[in-house]
Amino acid sequence: MSRVIHFEIHASKPEVLIAFYSSLFNWKFQQWGAVEYWQIETGPPDEPGINGGLVLRRGASPLDAQGVNAYICTVEVDALDEYVLKAQSLGGTVALPKTPIPGVGWLAYVIDTDGNTLGLMQPDSSAK
Repeated sequence: MSRVIHFEIHASKPEVLIAFYSSLFNWKFQQWGAVEYWQIETGPPDEPGINGGLVLRRGASPLDAQGVNAYICTVEVDALDEYVLKAQSLGGTVALPKTPIPGVGWLAYVIDTDGNTLGLMQPDSSAK
């Protein structure tokens, strides 16, 4: 069985998205190599989860249906409403309002400042 081991966020203006995700999740970004690529540390290595990268977007914006298109990564949060509000205060928008996933938790999708969709999930087995 194959598992996701890495993710990438595509950015038209990397410095803007680095500020967005650093402020939203406290993720750490470090320039990698001589290309426009940043490694993303999402948490300590002894906790579940994966790290990723941020890369300069190639092609047009995903909103134009010409740029890189990908599937949604979802980040576990402890207070969904607070993270949705924080994402909005940082310039993001809501794509899918808070919705229950019965027996699992609460899910919302936000769009970052560069048009990428991000899932936010608050675990809650009583969600209906």
